[in-house]
This record gives sequence, C-alpha cells and structure tokens, in this order.
Amino acid sequence: MTPGDNGASTPEDDDPFGYLYADGQARGAQPPSGGYGYPNSVSRVRTVGERSYGAQQAPYGQSVPQQGAYGQPNAHYQAPETLPGGAPAGRRTAPPASGRRGPNTKGLLIGAIAVVAAVVIGIGVAMINGNTDDDKSGNQAGSTPTHSQTSSPSPSGSGSAAPGELPKTDANALQLLGSATKATDVPGAKAAGGVYVAGFNQTGSSVTWTVNDIPEAGKYSVFVGYSVPGKDATATLTVNGTPSSTPAGLKNWAKAAEGDYAKGWTKTYSWIQLNKGANTIKLSCEQGNQCDALIDQMWLVKGWVNSSG
Repeated sequence: MTPGDNGASTPEDDDPFGYLYADGQARGAQPPSGGYGYPNSVSRVRTVGERSYGAQQAPYGQSVPQQGAYGQPNAHYQAPETLPGGAPAGRRTAPPASGRRGPNTKGLLIGAIAVVAAVVIGIGVAMINGNTDDDKSGNQAGSTPTHSQTSSPSPSGSGSAAPGELPKTDANALQLLGSATKATDVPGAKAAGGVYVAGFNQTGSSVTWTVNDIPEAGKYSVFVGYSVPGKDATATLTVNGTPSSTPAGLKNWAKAAEGDYAKGWTKTYSWIQLNKGANTIKLSCEQGNQCDALIDQMWLVKGWVNSSG
C-alpha cells in the first residue's frame, strides 16, 4: 500500500463517482449500470406521460385497470351492497329533525298586547289627573280676589255649615252699632227665636262678629244670611280693620216682590283671609252703599268656595 492509496480493490468501490474524474477514469472507473447514477439502483424507462404517481403499480408484465375519467363511473367499481356483507339496498332515511323549536309567536303576541294595555292605562291615568287638577284650579280665585264675591241664588237657610266645623253666629250674638237693632217682626229669620238685625239701612250702622278659635291662618269664605224687600242692596265688609275693595252684594236672589221682606230671605258670601285664633268681621253701611236689608246669621267655610255653604 502506497501513501494516498486506500487499497480499494476496484475504483468503483473506492469512489462511486470516480468515473467523473480523470484519475478515476485512468483507473478504469465506469459509470454504473443502475438508475440515477447510484450503484445497484433500478431505473425503468417509461414513455413520457405513462407513469402515474400514487397509482397502483402492477407486477411486471401485468396491466392495472385504469380509473375512469373524472365524473365517469369506473367499470371495475362495485357497489357496497353487491359485496358480501355490504350495506342493504334501499333509500337512505332522512336524519332525525332537530329538537329545536321555532319562535314562540303566541308569547310575543301576548307580550305586545300587555305593552299596549299598559300604555293605554298610563294615558288614561294622566288624563284623569289632568282633569282633577283643572277642577281644583277652577275652585280657586285669582291672585288678587276681592272681599266681596256674591253667591248664586239659593233657598233661604239651605247649605249652612255643620255645627262644630267652624264658628258661626246669629243676630243674638252680633255687636251692633249705629241705628242697627234687634227685631222679630218679619217672619222667616233663621236665628234663634226668629231674631234679626233691623235698622241697618242708615249710614254708620254695622254688625260686628268677633271670631275665636280659627284653627289656622288662610283662606275662608264668610256667609251672610239676610233679607231684602224685592230689590238689591250693598254693604261694606271689613276684616281685622281692613275694608274690602268692592262692596258686598246683598242681591234679591229670592226674587221677592218689592217690599216683601218675609219672602226675601237668602244668603251671600265673600272671600276673606283670616289669622289663626281671634279675628273680627264687620258688615257696615257706609257712604255710597244701598243698605236696605235685614241681617240674621253669619258663618264661615274653609277655603274660597263658589256657592256652597
């Protein structure tokens, strides 16, 4: 063995690619007879396009049935049901329907009806409340009411305040001044014993009521029972020393004939402001008043009313 010589028995055993080099060829290296240039490899030459990658390879000398064209049935295909133990022939059954139910339209309809009913009820309540507020506002006077609001005609003695509700008085307890005096000649007075105040038709005459035990300060209506002889009269109302800006009207609501005091008994009212506790209410005949009237009663009603009392 010489240096650089590994002692290979043949050049091809030393270097399988030795035939590619000049020194290998000098040693007699020959290209391998196998395929792809590797020793012992096998290469079968085929016509271009004949080889089918991934297809079944038949033993040498035997042909393999080819698959049909795409979308065409294979002549060698056998249905599973034709094979031993294959699936039985018949139509496929449809898969079971899903257990999921459709939308509950009945429930949605009931919910919609409930919403509409709630809206209608709310509108009705709002309308009722609005009407109630209108009714309340209709019973109140303006921002600057006068002290003399005349009531509509009403039968004599009707609608008087219940005993004990608020103070009331009659001709027997009124303080008289001027020509005012007590009398009983004319029938029909509602005061105890048929007593009334006569002589009120002279300037300077007055009746004064000292009211005690007013529960709270605020708005009140004072009613006056009286009779006129078939014609209207007027007077001046003074509360706690302050006279009213307009006369108190003593009208012939009873429609009595002229001169008939017995048929002229009726009532009227005025809106006033009272303090808590004691107050004074005076009805007087002042300059400019027409005071031909008989006075028999006075009473109070809480708030500014229209014609009740």
